[in-house]
Formats: sequence, C-alpha cells, structure tokens
Amino acid sequence: MKNKILFVFSLLFGLLFINSGLNKIFQYMPMPKDMPEDMMKVVEAFGAIVWLMPLIAVVEIIGGILVIIPKYRALGALMILPIMVGILLTHIYNAPSGLPIALILAAVLAWIMIENRHKYAALFR
Repeated sequence: MKNKILFVFSLLFGLLFINSGLNKIFQYMPMPKDMPEDMMKVVEAFGAIVWLMPLIAVVEIIGGILVIIPKYRALGALMILPIMVGILLTHIYNAPSGLPIALILAAVLAWIMIENRHKYAALFR
C-alpha cells in the first residue's frame, strides 16, 4: 500500500515538474499580474542570464520524468533537490504566499529521498 501511495505522490510531483519545465520553454501559462515587486526583480534577473532558465527547464523535465519511473526515482530526486532548495528560498524571502505549497513539495521530495536512502549510501562512504 505504501508503495502505491508513494507512486501516486511521485507521479503528481514528477508531472508538476515536467509541466513547470515545459512552461519555461513554451511559456503557455501567463505570469500572475499581482506578483510582488521583489519577485519581479528576481524573474528579471533570471531572465538576464540567457542560459539559466533553459537549463533549469531541462533539469526539471528530466528530473520529473525520472521521479515517475521507480527504478530511477532516486536519481530524479537528486536532480530536483537543488531546484527545490531554490524554490523554498525564493518563497521564504520573496513570495511568502507560496510557501505552503513549496513546503508540501519539499516534504514529498524528502519522502522520496528517504524511501530511496539505501541508493544514496555509496555517496557517503
């Protein structure tokens, strides 16, 4: 039962990151009009670094796909971890209204990583 629940959470988590990555490339979801000024500065700064958003998009897409596939879930979680840290820090400092969702996503990622901790053991030897 636990494996089925983990799969459902991993599927939703992976699809969310795939969607986020695809949106960074194709920009099919409009930016919110009521975005805080601090967030607008962050978005403009990221946009000034031409290669940054495509790189993040590709990592989100590949990481999202890997998180869905049980055999590669640990690798996908490692790929998404630095992006998740950035999401958390952005919502802590610039857009606190999105912090509850960011914390839920961080908890799902932590659960995925804890369930796959045996695969990470070799990294710490």
